[in-house]
Amino acid sequence: MHNFRELEVWKKAIDLTTLYYKFSKSYPKDELFGLISQSRRCMVSIPSNIAEGAGRGSDKQFVQFLSIALASSFEFETQLIVAKNLEYISTENYDLVFNELKHIQNMLVKLINNFK
Repeated sequence: MHNFRELEVWKKAIDLTTLYYKFSKSYPKDELFGLISQSRRCMVSIPSNIAEGAGRGSDKQFVQFLSIALASSFEFETQLIVAKNLEYISTENYDLVFNELKHIQNMLVKLINNFK
């Protein structure tokens, strides 16, 4: 079992999720059950799956949940691009979220590879 609270990737994912929740508050209200809801679910899925995997009994299960977190990050990346294209998020905020997301994705890939 791994202590997810000590994992740097989990901490960064929590911080980015919190930041994105703040940014997505300014999206149009008609996106509440669309892009806002979907992107927030993807975003919160990243640290949630890291935590769930850390609580599993084997490294194989941990890697499985890290892979799910990584897949959620790619899904979120797609939704972030849509939000940028629709001008729901400023270029500055997009760049901030995108760059941190890329860093988290790289960390997840390295962590997955370390356990394989």
